[in-house]
Amino acid sequence: MERNFLLTIEYDGSEFSGWQKQPDARTVQGELEKVLSKVCNGTVELNGTSRTDAGVHALGQRASFKGEYGIPTDKLMLVANNHLCGGKHLASVIGDVRIVAVEEKPLDFHARFDSKGKKYRYIIQNSPEINLFRRKHCYQVTTPLDFEAMKEAARYIVGTHDFACFQSAGGQPRATTVRTVYSLELDKQGDDIILEIAGDGFLYNMVRIITGTLVEVGLGKITPEQIEEIIASGKRENAGHRAPAEGLYLVEVYYE
Repeated sequence: MERNFLLTIEYDGSEFSGWQKQPDARTVQGELEKVLSKVCNGTVELNGTSRTDAGVHALGQRASFKGEYGIPTDKLMLVANNHLCGGKHLASVIGDVRIVAVEEKPLDFHARFDSKGKKYRYIIQNSPEINLFRRKHCYQVTTPLDFEAMKEAARYIVGTHDFACFQSAGGQPRATTVRTVYSLELDKQGDDIILEIAGDGFLYNMVRIITGTLVEVGLGKITPEQIEEIIASGKRENAGHRAPAEGLYLVEVYYE
């Protein structure tokens, strides 16, 4: 009997060439499909919700796959995770990708097409000192940032807009660049500025360019009020720089 599985996955993207399977590179999708095909004793092809770039991390990536597999649902995660950490059978040994939940869904369910939105987190370390051990997990900005100005600027981004100005060239062509940002919150925790953004969908590099633009607001290069003009212009060159991949985390994928 055919079954349809939905996985929730977390990974450290530092040593991956992104999510999407590539013939000559180590990718999250490629690693998972290889292990799951072995565990399920049949070919597994994953449908992921977000094609995260090289260096981007995930706390709640989602992917689905279906086929006639006999393995019990409760065993799938345990056996797959053992393979993903090198078959050590030790609680203290963990790889850089892990399945954190498995559930069965109706056969017509699709992880990407049924998604109603996503939440991302971006971590900026704003300190005069560089931290060697965090270089792959945050954006280290050594110049002091005006946190209140960044929060003010974020207000102009929330809502339904044409976000063409926050899109990098090179992504998949989109029918429209109009998106709805449900929320964009900034929080300060010690030296870290934590940005969390949720929306119905995001353009290629959209979160990283929004972050880079807010950093330029914090540096005084852009005023908060200019954000409205930048969005209205629809021009990528009017927005700020693209923040590095290392600070970005896919936190959650929403379904009805």
